[in-house]
Amino acid sequence: MPKLAGFSGKNIISILQKSFGFLFVSQKGSHVKLRKIIGNKTLTVIVPDHKELALGTLRSVLRQEDVEPDDFLKK
Repeated sequence: MPKLAGFSGKNIISILQKSFGFLFVSQKGSHVKLRKIIGNKTLTVIVPDHKELALGTLRSVLRQEDVEPDDFLKK
């Protein structure tokens, strides 16, 4: 299985928008807010737009989005 490391904020934002249906809401500084509505549930996540995200930060973003790491790596 490939490693879950080496992703930039721009890569993550792009993958979430194109593959998982998240929409850009706003940006404050280097942090981008994305949102996805599933039925009655609204998922909101803040992604730091840094050159490379720390592994713990990336895992936290994926956990907040209800996206499995394996699904994310396939995209």
